Amino acid sequence: QVQLVESGGGLVQAGGSLRLSCAASGRTFSSYAMGWFRQAPGKEREFVAAISWSGGITYYADSAEGRFTASRNNARNTVYLQMNSLKPEDTAVYYCAAQGGFRSPPSRIATMYGYWGQGTQVTVSS
Repeated sequence: QVQLVESGGGLVQAGGSLRLSCAASGRTFSSYAMGWFRQAPGKEREFVAAISWSGGITYYADSAEGRFTASRNNARNTVYLQMNSLKPEDTAVYYCAAQGGFRSPPSRIATMYGYWGQGTQVTVSS
């Protein structure tokens, strides 16, 4: 069982930066691919970024490519999402998720993730 707690959200002006953190409990965190998703009001949850268990492979949504960076520190059971050049359309609740399979490749598909955090709000003002 893995429990995930996101932090680092907040209000930022367009062009600013935020770093989201996701702290995980459980000894098996280091073997799980992790993902970041977001959901804006009235919209479906969408993929943002994914990172392999080792951190060596990352995937990004087109909207995040070049602006967001996913990373992880397995010794600290934490995954991060560095978000730069933020835009008002990035406003959403951001969720981290763990796939749960041993060294499974990272996925862009939400249903591949078995564990989810409670989310953290990111608001970008224009």
